[in-house]
This record gives sequence, C-alpha cells and structure tokens, in this order.
Amino acid sequence: MLSYLQQFEDIFGPFRLFQYITFRAIMAGGTALLVGFLIGPWLFRKLKTLNVSQAFRDQEEVGELATLHEDKEKTPTMGGLMIFLAVTISTLLWAEPNIYVLTSLVTYALLTGVGFLDDYLKVTSRKSGGLAGRWKLVLQALTAVVVTLMLTSGFGESLGSAEKMRELWIPFWKGPFVESMPLLAAMAFFFLVLCGSSNAINLTDGLDGLAIGCTVTVALAFGIMAYASGHAKIAQYLSVSWIPGSGELTVVCSALLGGGLAFLWFNAHPAEVFMGDTGSLAIGGLIGVVALLIHQPFTLVIVGGIFVWEATSVILQVASFKMTGKRIFRMSPIHHHFELKGWHENKVVIRFWILSLVFAIAGLATLKLR
Repeated sequence: MLSYLQQFEDIFGPFRLFQYITFRAIMAGGTALLVGFLIGPWLFRKLKTLNVSQAFRDQEEVGELATLHEDKEKTPTMGGLMIFLAVTISTLLWAEPNIYVLTSLVTYALLTGVGFLDDYLKVTSRKSGGLAGRWKLVLQALTAVVVTLMLTSGFGESLGSAEKMRELWIPFWKGPFVESMPLLAAMAFFFLVLCGSSNAINLTDGLDGLAIGCTVTVALAFGIMAYASGHAKIAQYLSVSWIPGSGELTVVCSALLGGGLAFLWFNAHPAEVFMGDTGSLAIGGLIGVVALLIHQPFTLVIVGGIFVWEATSVILQVASFKMTGKRIFRMSPIHHHFELKGWHENKVVIRFWILSLVFAIAGLATLKLR
C-alpha cells in the first residue's frame, strides 16, 4: 500500500525510497515488531481472562514430562493470533500487491483458521486431542488446492506465474529439474510441501521459544532467497529461478521475522503465552508456500533442518514401536528426549536455535553451489 508513495517523489524526495524492496522489507520487519508489542499484552490478557489455556496430557500418557511441564497448565494459548495480525498488517502496508503476496497471505489466513479451530476444540473440551488428524489433512489439502489453482490458472498470468509455477527446481542443479508438472502432480506436490512444513513446525512447538526462535532464522534465510529470486541479475548470477515480482516476498518474510521476534519476547522461558496450533500450523504453511513460490521447496528441507529433525523423530519413533515394540527415543518429538535426559529446557532451546542458524546458512550456501 505505502509503496505507491514513490509516485510522489517529485513532491517529497525521500518518497523514492518506497520503490526499493530492501527499504520496505526493513520497515515491514519494524512495523510487525511494533504491532506485536502494541497488541500482544492486550491480547494475552484477554486470552488469560477468557481462560484460553493449553490442555496438557496427563502423567499416565507422558510420565515424567507431565511433572516437568506442570507449571505451564494455566499459560494462555492461541498467541499465534498476535503473529498473524502483525504479519498481515505489516505486509498489507509495505508490500506491493501481486499474486505471490496474495497467495502467501491467503495460505496464512486459511491455515490460521484451521489452527484456531484445533485450539478452540482443545480449550472447550479440555483435552489435548483437538481437531482430528484426518480433518486437519483434509483442510490442508483444500488449502493446497486453492494455492495451486491461484498459481497455475490465468489469475496471475500478468506476471507469468501460471507456467512458471509448474517448474520444479532442486538444490545443486542449474535450471529447472522438471519444466512443467501436470496440474494434478503440482497439486499433490504443493500439498506435500504445505502439509509437511505446517505439521513439522507444529511438532516443534513444544518448549518455550523453540518453534518461534527457529522460525526467525528460517524467515531470514527465505527473505534473502526471495530477494535473489526477484532480482534478475542476482538470479542469473546464482543460476536460480528468476520470478518477476517474487521479490515482494522479502517483505512478507521480513514481517514474519519482526512478528516472530515480538512473539519471542513473550514466549521466552518462562512463557507468558503459547502460539498454539493457531500459530504453528499457519506459520509452517506460510513458510512452505514461500518456498514453493520462489522454487526452493527442497531447500526448505535444509534451511528448516530443525523442523525436519523433529518430524523425522516422530516418524521413526512410531515406526519403531509398531514394528519392534521398542522406542528409539525416550520421547518424541526429539526435544522431549533431551529434556528427559536431564537437559534444562533453556539448554535444549538455545542449542536448537544454534543448529537452526547453521541449517539456515547451509541452505543459503546451496544458492551458489550449482
């Protein structure tokens, strides 16, 4: 919205800054941070007044972990609403509207709705189950259908997105690995990326500050990648996909970074609020769709290494128990394994943050290694 002020640079010279993505990205991050700090305390007090608190599993289900987390039972949840408002308001203010920005915001809004429904059912029933897994998958699949149709139909033809979005790019490979995926294949692939990313961050959200801290590093990495993807000369130099208009996703990623930092302020141990599925499912979907839009879905596996590690630990634990009756880890996701081994919660979180930064740097390195 504010980018249109560049048209009035003849009246006021500094308005020319609004044409630069870098300037607007910095402002978007700062705006999201400010919005988070302004609305966060009010929202969290409201959630606490309404007794919107997380429902935890009892000692029969999780054993020692229930004792470790017993002081968190009255902590309000659904804090992801703060991140959603901060990111959406900031993006609408600072990004130039195009198909890529619109698709990312639609995905974020839809999955925020799914997460909110899940949290609402948990809060009202006072059980940790929430929305049944199959219904989550159905709603995530419908989101993937919406995203695919938006990107591969003529809706974004003015930016050439219809054909461009059917390309498949992989790390370490110059040029598209697949020139044009069939519509159904694209839809299935988009679903796998959105669902995988959404659920992986959801699984990571189990300790104070863990998921949102790792989200910040991922948002920073994808902000840099989005800028490269939208810049013709940089994209050509790095041999990555040049997608005109995708540079605006830098603003979206910067807004997520700012909103994430604001939330981390309140979510740091001991947490004053949890993001809940309202935050984790939606943020995962937002990151996933940004990766798809800039043709970096497989790089997400590297950049989001912590999220992949967490999800993989759950898959291995379940598979091992079903096939052998034995568990690989003391508990999954793997952050609980380290907790039960005696690591303090803060030590687990900070070490995972360090690894997340390492993974982000490794993912950025793939831009040149082709």
